[in-house]
Amino acid sequence: MSRLIERLLIPTDASDGALSGARHGIALASRTGADVHVLSVVEVGHGPSEYDDDLLSSLEAQADEAVDAVAELARAHDEKLEVTTAVRRGVPFQSIREYANRREIDVIAMGTKGRTGIDRILLGSVTENVLRTARTPVLAVPPNADAPALEDVAFERFLLPTDGSDGAEIAAEWGIALADRLGSTVHALSALDPSPFSALGEEDEVPEALEHRGEAAVASVRERASEVGVDATGSIESGSPTDVVLASAADRDVDLIVMGTHGRTGVGQWFLGSVTENVVRQADVPVFCVPVSAESP
Repeated sequence: MSRLIERLLIPTDASDGALSGARHGIALASRTGADVHVLSVVEVGHGPSEYDDDLLSSLEAQADEAVDAVAELARAHDEKLEVTTAVRRGVPFQSIREYANRREIDVIAMGTKGRTGIDRILLGSVTENVLRTARTPVLAVPPNADAPALEDVAFERFLLPTDGSDGAEIAAEWGIALADRLGSTVHALSALDPSPFSALGEEDEVPEALEHRGEAAVASVRERASEVGVDATGSIESGSPTDVVLASAADRDVDLIVMGTHGRTGVGQWFLGSVTENVVRQADVPVFCVPVSAESP
């Protein structure tokens, strides 16, 4: 049987934020049978380097230590894991994206916060740039989502926001496939945001149309989950999409939010790339972000 995830990439700079991402990435790789790639990027621009050779050598030595630490953590957790390490020079998010493309990476797991200052290798903004440009899903892990030990990393309860768009549909496919593999439960969520219609003077009719669309989107996710034996519930809630997703995640004590990076556009929009970015910035749990260009799992 083919593996759900064959190759998982963990970018690191040895910061606490990056290590939080690494722990979740290792746990996910171990439980899905994926090979682990660990990458550290020494940041240099397109032009002449701002660093002299001695400083670059020192930064590369730190990067080597960073990838070795994650590799040792992975092997100590699961001796069956195949681990590959690499250090690159370049613009961090571009180097991460290029490595992922060349190595046919299936999932990128990274922290949302990294180092700051002159010795930075990985920044929070790097994660956002990877989210905007990656062709594969990105597991974005906030620092406060860290677990005391790898064994404590949980993937038991998933939240799947949906609006029925292509972006939400591919995200739901990934969420259900992961839940099936990991023995997780899922909760499908549709947010009703009537604010775009307030200027149209159709406060009564438009929310009803939104509700019907939300019901259909949630029902679709639940039906697909049921087909593969995944326990799924669903709800429709009113309010700002970002606020609704964050509140539902907290109320339901979920371990993972799975959502697309792009959804509906136009006057009926509720689920946009900006919503995903806002959720990633504010969530207390990891967010598994799926681009519409991602292949089905």
